Amino acid sequence: MTTVPKNAPKTAPPIAPKPAPKPAAELSAAEARRIALRAQGFLGAPDRRAGVRGVLRHLGQVQLDTISVLARSHELIPYARLGAVGRTTVEEAYWSDGHAFEYWSHAACILPVEEWPLFAFRRRAYRDRPHWHHELSDGSYAKVIDQLRAEGPRTATELGGAKNKGEWWDWSDTKIAVERALMYGEVVVTERRGWKRVYDLAERAIPESLRHDSFDDTECVRRLVRQAGEALGVGTRTDIADYHRLKAEQFDAVVADSGLVPVTVEGWGKPAWADPAALATEPRGRHRTTLLSPFDSLIWERARTERIFGFTHRLEAYVPKPKRVHGYFAMPVLAGGRLVGRVDPAREGRTLVAKQVSLEGPKAVPAVAQALREAAEWVGCDTVRVERLDPPELTPLLVKALDA
Repeated sequence: MTTVPKNAPKTAPPIAPKPAPKPAAELSAAEARRIALRAQGFLGAPDRRAGVRGVLRHLGQVQLDTISVLARSHELIPYARLGAVGRTTVEEAYWSDGHAFEYWSHAACILPVEEWPLFAFRRRAYRDRPHWHHELSDGSYAKVIDQLRAEGPRTATELGGAKNKGEWWDWSDTKIAVERALMYGEVVVTERRGWKRVYDLAERAIPESLRHDSFDDTECVRRLVRQAGEALGVGTRTDIADYHRLKAEQFDAVVADSGLVPVTVEGWGKPAWADPAALATEPRGRHRTTLLSPFDSLIWERARTERIFGFTHRLEAYVPKPKRVHGYFAMPVLAGGRLVGRVDPAREGRTLVAKQVSLEGPKAVPAVAQALREAAEWVGCDTVRVERLDPPELTPLLVKALDA
């Protein structure tokens, strides 16, 4: 059985939301867009001294995903904000010296270790009601815990095997046990090795000062709402709640005490909240020009992306190939604070292949060419080849810009 801290508070009763105060500011659509861009690290000078760890702490999470085209998504996130950070440097920044752990937030995410106490509410919920139907044989849970205690960090394979002989979801008792211990908080994912989770005991991996469940559910949610609001700059109820996959009613119960302030945004048509620090100064500085992972928190929520940028984007990796419009892993191109096109990339040796490029118009050509050249250099390619462009009549302009 899992060990639940004696000081773990019980789930707090529901709290009725307070009446919404009057908006603290009225923002134009352009002001809201610039606030969001600065909050996400795309407007103004990047904090290179804080580096990858600074990006992670500021965003509060970086989503993981199995798809790897130019690089995996968690590598693309700091690249988009900082430029050509070495990929080994990115991995070391995440996983060395106990700076981060992996847990369920917006999805499977890398989280700064300081946020461990904030997810106590989720660990308690999993202990009370595990959300899967895998059966676990007697003694399997204790065996995994004992093995990790004796042998140190291990993958599920090293613990005895991740799968049985059935389909891919046919987990072994070992895998079921260690994933359950992860959900409960007795085990922590401390890194990915060959894309396999590496598990360790929380008592070893999480600093003692952070290894507590002393925040009740309401306090956990309140702090996560504040963190999400700061990371987004400005957002609707759905935007902010979805950042850490909170329920709307959880957001409603704490937003009045979160420190975020209500605002209205031109054209949004729904209530919004902002980080007061984001309202205190006008967003200024240089805009980043870059390719964005579809799992980047700037654009991962389609409705928000459409509302802020007037840009409809859908990840088509899971769409049947004949029905794809922009490509398997189409990456939006950010330039001048706007989304100006899409690139579906691939690699062939030292060539970055733009299998499909979709442009919003001829003014997007220089920015897309710059983004492609910089991405190619980052992943070790020395040439860029464009296979298809929409609209096709812009192909000569893009090829010329790439050769410039």
